[in-house]
Amino acid sequence: MQYRRTVVKLEDVWVHFDGVTALEEINLSINQRDFLGIIGPNGGGKTTLLKVILGLLKPSRGKVRVFGDTPERGRKFVGYVPQYSLFDRDFPVSVWDVVLMGRLGRMKGFKRYSEEDEKLAYEALRTVEMLDFSASQIGKLSGGQQQRVFIARALVTEPRLLLLDEPMASVDSPMQTELYGLFEKLRHRMAIVLVSHDISAVSIYVDKIACLNRRLFYHNTKEITAEDLEATYQCPVEIIAHGVPHRVLKVHK
Repeated sequence: MQYRRTVVKLEDVWVHFDGVTALEEINLSINQRDFLGIIGPNGGGKTTLLKVILGLLKPSRGKVRVFGDTPERGRKFVGYVPQYSLFDRDFPVSVWDVVLMGRLGRMKGFKRYSEEDEKLAYEALRTVEMLDFSASQIGKLSGGQQQRVFIARALVTEPRLLLLDEPMASVDSPMQTELYGLFEKLRHRMAIVLVSHDISAVSIYVDKIACLNRRLFYHNTKEITAEDLEATYQCPVEIIAHGVPHRVLKVHK
């Protein structure tokens, strides 16, 4: 088996907010070219986990290493697409300008975008198949098209790890299929972590799944046990059918 470098490692990580535990005893390793899906209920700590990896949240205890360094230093190799991209949809900013904004963190002082910045923006838009919309106003695009643009904005940072927080929110089913196809192509260039509450779709496309509801249930595989799902969603599971587009949960109160 070919060795793949560990790009993220969390050891006994805990996060508390005002005395309330958000993450508890998290142990997780993410390797090069992993495509990891993290599922769990709303409020279960999925976004919190991504922010810990990015160094935007400091754990109450535990150790986090990103590309062998602190999260703050390692995040220069991480692309991030947040759950909600809030912006004024009437603001006259083009797709091209939105994608170039991903290069701002690489600029020193008040310099203009370089030829290299523009080349990376061009390649990112071509990768997500939005090059023909470069001059379009971002607010006029559909939800799925906007999501492609935000992914392109993350790609111009030349990431080795891509974090996607609920990327299918407000995206219709046909576009979801196209986006998963895009992620399938990207996974050959980088590790991907996709956060979602959609168990069925995620189970088809990713190669590893973790369940998170404050505690993490992860076996470095795509398989999920009934016990893991019940512990995560706090309800009994009737059927688990790995690799097919549905999950059935018993009726519960």
